[in-house]
Amino acid sequence: MDNIPENFPGAPGSTNTAAAREAVSTPAILLMVTAGLGVVMALLSLLTSLAGGGDVTPEQLEQLRQAGMEKFIPWLQRSRSFGSFGNLLTLALSGVTFFGAMKMKNLQNFGMAMAASIIAIIPCFGPCCCIGIPAGIWALVVLNKPEVKAAFRP
Repeated sequence: MDNIPENFPGAPGSTNTAAAREAVSTPAILLMVTAGLGVVMALLSLLTSLAGGGDVTPEQLEQLRQAGMEKFIPWLQRSRSFGSFGNLLTLALSGVTFFGAMKMKNLQNFGMAMAASIIAIIPCFGPCCCIGIPAGIWALVVLNKPEVKAAFRP
């Protein structure tokens, strides 16, 4: 029994990488889709921002005041101030999420897979939070299973 290879199913210390690969596959793909959407949206927003789009005109500010929506004016001005920086941040976070999801799908670099899952959960800074939050939570749940952790290559 001492001559059983470590990767033989049922051998002491072996991990079922096929089951782990299947478990991480769907959440990893969802994270990649989320990151892809985040990249596209950030690039479009960046181009719009650089072209001067999204500026609030004095007429629009007056319309907000007349409609009794003064409380939204500071928020609009702050959101505009993030402009290109916010888009570049989203672009970078989307890239990290995509890279980490690829590593997760291939059962490589556990830390990067965890980082991608956590970034996807962060609302407003994670890429495409509508899909990212549930996909990130699902990925974290799967990644924290002992059999999946054991299947990751260092």
